[in-house]
Amino acid sequence: MRSESAVLRSLPALTIPSPPPSRAERLRALGAESFDLLVIGGGVTGAGAARDAALRGLKVALVEREDFASGTSSRSSRLIHGGLRYLEHGHLGLVFESSIERRRLLTLAPHLVRPLAFVWPVYAGARVPRWKLNAGLMLYDALSLFRNVKAYQRLSLKQVLAAEPGIRSEGLKGGARYYDAATDDARLTLANALGASEAGAVVLNHASVKRLVLEDGKATGAVVVDHLTGAEHTVRARAVVNATGPWSDEIRQLDAGTTRSGPAVRGSKGVHIAVPRSRLSIQDALTLLSPVDGRVMFILPADGFTLIGTTETATRAHPAEVRASESDVAYLLASANAFFPEAQLTRDDLVSAWAGIRPLAASGYHGNTDAGSASREHAIDVSPSGVLAISGGKLTTFRVMARDVVNAVERHLSMPHRKSTTDARPLPGGDIAKLATEFAAAREEVGDVATAEHLVRAYGSRWRAVWALARETPELAEPLVEGLPYRLAEAAWGVSHEMVQTLADLLIRRLKVAFETRDQGRSAAVRAASVMAPLLGWDAEQTERQLAAYDVDAQRIFGVDPADA
Repeated sequence: MRSESAVLRSLPALTIPSPPPSRAERLRALGAESFDLLVIGGGVTGAGAARDAALRGLKVALVEREDFASGTSSRSSRLIHGGLRYLEHGHLGLVFESSIERRRLLTLAPHLVRPLAFVWPVYAGARVPRWKLNAGLMLYDALSLFRNVKAYQRLSLKQVLAAEPGIRSEGLKGGARYYDAATDDARLTLANALGASEAGAVVLNHASVKRLVLEDGKATGAVVVDHLTGAEHTVRARAVVNATGPWSDEIRQLDAGTTRSGPAVRGSKGVHIAVPRSRLSIQDALTLLSPVDGRVMFILPADGFTLIGTTETATRAHPAEVRASESDVAYLLASANAFFPEAQLTRDDLVSAWAGIRPLAASGYHGNTDAGSASREHAIDVSPSGVLAISGGKLTTFRVMARDVVNAVERHLSMPHRKSTTDARPLPGGDIAKLATEFAAAREEVGDVATAEHLVRAYGSRWRAVWALARETPELAEPLVEGLPYRLAEAAWGVSHEMVQTLADLLIRRLKVAFETRDQGRSAAVRAASVMAPLLGWDAEQTERQLAAYDVDAQRIFGVDPADA
């Protein structure tokens, strides 16, 4: 078998992205070099900030306790949206900003962000009547400067039923169709982490901050623990950014200069479930008002699956341990069944369930205890020791959050301002002239339509380099899971080019295997390990430990609790 590097070298030079430096090289750099900026947290905001700063010429290090997007950034509704429901609470500025970012991301990452049509049916007695919905959608389009994918359309009763034949007709008055965008949240985060690395940042997953380095009362770095070896490294940096989302207050507790009396972040739990598309077949996405409590929820198409979400409830669970509960699942199933009564979804239809914590800025509540009406605006504060913390925001506006916190770093360091370039620079893989052309080329090269489209969606312009591994070594063209589009070559690529260190990195975050299999990827883990073990130097004993660790991770994330935490 030819080595992977030999295969990649045989491709045209322009199609081969350089792999990140080895983990050993990155660890050495963390301890040996001095940085302008240390970013703590590898969610979408932290990864975006590291990329933005590195592209401005700052010397950047990024550390993440688990894996990129291992928290909230891989457990969202997978939407890039203006936030239609925020209009109800008067958050016009956020909707305007989000609408601009939606349009921008459709251009900068066309493989990861794609247009999605939504149908909003209106029933008799609904909290949002037709006139109010139409007025809101008119404003929604206006706040996007009428540059959305398409303008909203009013739908009659017959048009709603034609669009979604399975929807409940009793009490239906009509509705509307409007447009937002869907994304792969974990891979969007990864693209930012890879972009940061390719811009010169030292980027490391599975490495946590043990303590901050404080000199004369000022933060000058952190002691970082490598979770794979247990080794400690002291990272020196002129500025430190806390971008850890729901974990923000834990990092604040390490800062001896922080005297804040209450939490800076107040999270709310959002739960989603996946059922087979065959059990709940929808044409477009749907925006609905749950008959249980009247809150906005979505039913979303996701290839062979349908996603139902989300809840918004207070939780006492630690961010690393938050899971769906049986009552969450029952709420979502009951809500979906109310609109699709013939589906008669039951607990047995559940493929997966997961939960994330929205890290809302405590200041966004404005005295209100309702997370649904709390502002999604982001906030940046600087502790007496100089640690900059960013909280709040939403997936759609991550690039703005990253830009703003790097602007704050420049001011903190009294550096001349350099304009952010992330508003015009495609994310890795996003340099695609026409997505349809890439799909056609991939279908011809790969042969299997589902796999071809998955490769383009996941890797963008880099799909050819991934598939080259399968072309050279036929066994790598075999599926990870029968019936799903993922191939063994992606395990090899994940290790060499996407900083995969564990089975959970691959099966939960680089790919959606765990979300789309009833055993949450446990069977696929055995196949993936056969490819990853020789690349990562695992012997038989280490491989067994990795498989056991994956089982724990899958249960921690996808287990359903009998009661709410």
